[in-house]
Amino acid sequence: MRIFGLIVFLLDLYAIWNVITSSASTGKKVLWTLAILILPVLGLIVWFFMGPRGRGVRI
Repeated sequence: MRIFGLIVFLLDLYAIWNVITSSASTGKKVLWTLAILILPVLGLIVWFFMGPRGRGVRI
């Protein structure tokens, strides 16, 4: 069970980083971040399908 918790934690950090670096408004960023923090597994799943993505910066 510890490995599952670690995986969820790392994926949540990844999701939060993508939310913060996205071009969404500040309000949406706050709401998505709270959703991921309050409901770690469900928030992560919902973010994966509906959440804002990163900037999409191309090199």
